[in-house]
Amino acid sequence: MSQENIQKKLIVKSREEYGEKYFDHLLEMYKLYVTMADNISSRRQTANSFFLTVNTALVALWSSAKHCFGEQALQFIWLVALCGIVLCYAWYRLVRSYKDLNSAKFKVIHLIEQGLPLSPYDAEWEAVGRGKNKKLYLPFTHIEIYVPWVFLLIHALAILLTVPWLLLFKCL
Repeated sequence: MSQENIQKKLIVKSREEYGEKYFDHLLEMYKLYVTMADNISSRRQTANSFFLTVNTALVALWSSAKHCFGEQALQFIWLVALCGIVLCYAWYRLVRSYKDLNSAKFKVIHLIEQGLPLSPYDAEWEAVGRGKNKKLYLPFTHIEIYVPWVFLLIHALAILLTVPWLLLFKCL
């Protein structure tokens, strides 16, 4: 959506139409919206912690499967690793969703700031080269997006290493 379309959706009444409390309400809504953007980041970290913990537990679980499950260990490893792959894909999609949502929220924040005396978020974004210079700023998402893929590859490797043995022993 273009900046003009976002602005049309954002500003529904002019200062004159709204009345004397326009700036007070604008500032309050801005504060609330910035808080909501921060809350999204907190939820994102919580989700990342959850998926990191679950994937670490899955790797630990299939790593110790032979001791716990004996002859059924290969089938167990295969099944757990397959579940891990599904979880990693869901994790990746969630990271992308949070990235897109945060990007949209900051576009709106920048537009709101155009009606305020200061534009701290827009100034900060300018100070880091608007994300175009990796020496000034490397967005967290650029690193974060690879973590689910690393775990997905670990789970895929577990499957690739167990499937030949399962086929050899006809346990599949």
